[in-house]
Parts: sequence; C-alpha cells; structure tokens
Amino acid sequence: MARKNIFNNLMHAEPDEPVQDAGQESAVRKFGAAKSISSSIDELARQASRLTEGETIVEIKPDLIDGSFVADRMKADDEAYQELLSAIRERGQDTPVLIRPHPEHNGRYMIVFGHRRLRVARELGRPVRAIIKALADIDHIIAQGQENAARANLTFIERVLFAERLEQLGYGRETIQSALSVDYQTLSKMLTIPKAIPAEIIEAIGPAKGVGRDRWLDLRKLIERPANTGAALAIVTSPEFAEAEQEQRFDLLFGRLSGAGKKPVRKAIQPRPARAWSAADNRVTGDIRNTGKAFNLALKARDASRFGEYLATNLDRFYEEFRQSDTNKKIGD
Repeated sequence: MARKNIFNNLMHAEPDEPVQDAGQESAVRKFGAAKSISSSIDELARQASRLTEGETIVEIKPDLIDGSFVADRMKADDEAYQELLSAIRERGQDTPVLIRPHPEHNGRYMIVFGHRRLRVARELGRPVRAIIKALADIDHIIAQGQENAARANLTFIERVLFAERLEQLGYGRETIQSALSVDYQTLSKMLTIPKAIPAEIIEAIGPAKGVGRDRWLDLRKLIERPANTGAALAIVTSPEFAEAEQEQRFDLLFGRLSGAGKKPVRKAIQPRPARAWSAADNRVTGDIRNTGKAFNLALKARDASRFGEYLATNLDRFYEEFRQSDTNKKIGD
C-alpha cells in the first residue's frame, strides 16, 4: 500500500514494513511512486517546520551524533553559516534537528537533517535540540533531500553530488527523484555533470552559489573537450585559483577555458604586495593594494574621514599634476 504522505509517516509513526535492498525497484514501490509523494512537497516547502510539530524535543550532546550516511553539502564557511552561528549564539536554537538511532552503533545517533545546526552546537560547545525517530534508510534519504529542497539552501552542484552519492549507494532513479523533487529528465542531466567533470575540479570550485544548471552544463561541455580536461586541472591547482574567493572560482575556470585558443592571452600584471602607510603623527593610517588593474587605499584612524574628504575634493588637481609630471618624464626620456 502506497504511503500518501511520507513526511506525516516520518514524524508520527515508526517504519512498519521491512526494507529491501536499496537498489531494488520493489523497495521504491513500497513507498509509492514519485507522484504519491509529490502531493506533500508543496506543503513541505511552505512549512517545513511542520515536520517536527507535536514531537518531543530532547537535548543531546553533539559528540553522540554522527553525520548522515550520505553527504549533501560541501563544507564552506560562508556568510549564511556565520549568520546562523551568531543567531544561535545570541538566541539559542529555535528549530530542532532530526536524528535517528544509529543503525550500527548502540547509544549513538545519525543525523537526518539539520547538519549546520549540529555543527553550530559543536562549535559553541552546547547540546543540540533534537527529535529522535527510528527511520529506515530510504525514509532517511527522502526526508533529508526534501527538507533541503524546502529550505532551498543547497546549491545546484551540492544537489548534483547528493544525487550521485545516492546512485552510487544503489538507490533507483525514482527514489532519487523523490529525494530531490525533480523529474527524470532533470535528474539525468544532473548526473552527467560529475561523470564528465573530475571530482577534484568540482571540489576545488566548491559550492558555487548562484551558479545553476545551465552554466554547469556549459562547463561540462568545455571540459569534455580533450584539450581542456588537463588544462582545467592545471588551472584549479594553480596558486592563483587557490587564492581566489570561492564565489569567483567557477567564473575564473569557465573564463579561462572558454577563452582558450581564441586569441593569445596577455600575461597578467603581477599584483604588487599590499603595503601599509601611516602619517608621522599616526592620526591617519592606510592599507594600499595595487592589483595592476585596480588601486585601493583604505584609510583608518582618527583623521581618516577628514583626510579622505580632502583627497576626494582635490582629485582633479592631483590628477593634473600627475599628468604633467608624466609628460615631463617622457620628454626627459
């Protein structure tokens, strides 16, 4: 008998049927076709918090909780995580995580969803507020995947890697579609990406916030070119790539590969090292950065604001003096 609302079942009843091997289609049919689950997805997206309403919340030491048997997130100390950390530090943990008794180790637990809240609890040295439910593996992955879909806090490539790991664990396409709330065609396109782009390249790029399916598919096409696979690996292992901000890495790699072979690449101007400046009386200090394309001067200390305004007011005069000096230098040469 198909389960009409899998999330209601997760939160209000124990698994009532034996689970067969995850790779068998019969195990998937036991939970109903994707369409029998999809009726709960819209409601889940509107109010994911209903998953935990009416359940007993307990406090558990984070050290007793292991990660999910299938990862769904690439580690990154991003701004959203720092905001969550600050919020929980100041106000406490509002929303409980969902955990299950560990299937292999007595006295331990496995997290189903709420990985970042668990990580915050560990970092703050606090117990984590949690709901404990005994779940089968297939219930676990569907709840984990759809809770992330409802919160919309996974990037596209993180969802791709989650799908790939489920496939490697032997789960059928129908189960993966249900976990990610995607159709067959979309899932098929998603799974082509890690098959074409080496794992070390994806890991080097990172979560790539704001980069969606179409751009990842375009990158896949670039890397599938024989000459580009080695070039991509060389780019992502370069010091320049490692020093780039994580949000810029996808664009950096894509730009290099898409521009390869079209025209000679001019040698980049090597950025000069950052340097500091301070007035004799220390009432103004500055950090100076020159990348070759941009020059930044950040003023600090007591007179920074007034001195900055003075510079801004006299920029036209300073520039004319610079031009005159530059002209005289060329004549002298």
